[in-house]
Amino acid sequence: MNRSFTERVYDIVAKIPKGGVLTYKQVAKLAGSPGAFRAVGSAMRNNPDKAKIPCHRVVGSDGGMHGYAFGGESVKIKILKEEGVKFKGEKVDFE
Repeated sequence: MNRSFTERVYDIVAKIPKGGVLTYKQVAKLAGSPGAFRAVGSAMRNNPDKAKIPCHRVVGSDGGMHGYAFGGESVKIKILKEEGVKFKGEKVDFE
């Protein structure tokens, strides 16, 4: 069965472990459409089940939050820090 791009995105994001992140670009590439990072953002904004699909674990290539539909960027940062993601200021520290 062919899964839609959005379904593939949700499947990928659902597998990001606690304490981990992927960028919108990485998710788009893994979903088979490397240039569709904006569509990944749209899918995250329309996430139907944030308990199963941890959209807070998807960040910008620059480590920035780039929005969070479930309480704003400060909430996203707080959740990620609680999960053990390292930050430099308000951006994810990828090093």
